[in-house]
Amino acid sequence: MIEYDDFGPEKVFEVYHPRLGMKGFVVIDNTALGPGKGGIRMTPTVSVEEVYRLARGMTWKTALAELPFGGAKSGIIADPRHLTPEKKQAFIEAFANALKPVCPSLYVAAPDINTAEKEMEIFAKANGSKKSCTGKPKSMGGLPHELGSTGFGVFHAAKVGADFLKMDLNGATFAVEGFGNVGYFVAKFLTEVGAKMVGVTDIDGGIYNPKGLDFKKLEELSNQKKSVINYADAKMIHHHELFELPVDILITAAVPNVIGQHNVSNVQAKLIVEGSNIPMTAETEKTLHQRKILVIPDIIANAGGVISSYEEYIGGNEKTMFKLVEKTITSNVKLILDSVAKKDRYPRTWAMDIARERVLAKCEDCRI
Repeated sequence: MIEYDDFGPEKVFEVYHPRLGMKGFVVIDNTALGPGKGGIRMTPTVSVEEVYRLARGMTWKTALAELPFGGAKSGIIADPRHLTPEKKQAFIEAFANALKPVCPSLYVAAPDINTAEKEMEIFAKANGSKKSCTGKPKSMGGLPHELGSTGFGVFHAAKVGADFLKMDLNGATFAVEGFGNVGYFVAKFLTEVGAKMVGVTDIDGGIYNPKGLDFKKLEELSNQKKSVINYADAKMIHHHELFELPVDILITAAVPNVIGQHNVSNVQAKLIVEGSNIPMTAETEKTLHQRKILVIPDIIANAGGVISSYEEYIGGNEKTMFKLVEKTITSNVKLILDSVAKKDRYPRTWAMDIARERVLAKCEDCRI
């Protein structure tokens, strides 16, 4: 259920295309800092409530990254596995047309689950404005998320978190939930500095080998569009088992609500970096903090994507984008963890205080 408060949401739109059967929605949470920014999620279970929670997260994320964007998010109810390419394109085109009254003036779209640079090209052309979305192909002047901006940012968040815990990344073990765009790049960058990946999942299942998984072999499977479960030298595990593995670092990089009351007491990781959005509630994060497990929140850790979006929006390039992602996320995580070290409050509380202050400073309609 959507909860309205002093920050928003300002607008909630539902759209439907009778002939196609396309149903979708957009939640524009807050535009105090600029047009609402957020991706288009396409799943069979996406709901207005889920999109609202994601939009609110974007309000805080853009504020923490000090970008001239507000928070928004959108969703299309569909299972891409059951759509032909032609029908998926028609869904995106219909959605882009329906949002013309608010996009790009109040909402700027981006890729999310099951949407990528190809869908952003379709969206921008149907909308009629290149400013309507980011994450477009290079041929359109875009900085596609396939460059790995989000995963690059999550890696740097993990790096700062490990330093805070006095953990040497060289030899540290890690597991990744999801081997899509974010999980793939986090695993790549962590492996390159000597960390050992021991567990990974994707939509079909998961694998575990305490001696380590070969990233190059997993990369080959990914390039062949094959699941990680086809990896030869590993034990098959269920999705839920990944969160209970004995690892130093756990990276969430897929779906929401994966850690909660049902499994929080079984988490063994020393450091959790939220590469995905809302992988757990704030209360669950607090419980983990009480167990001396450090959690770096999504609104800081996975901001690489929206930082990349900003660089594209202002005409930046790959080099400037990666520099800004590293600088922003490294400084923000250090800021939050320094505050945690001084007073015993868990990271999200400090992050939220900073984000609220920044939004309130610009928000004429928000009440204090």
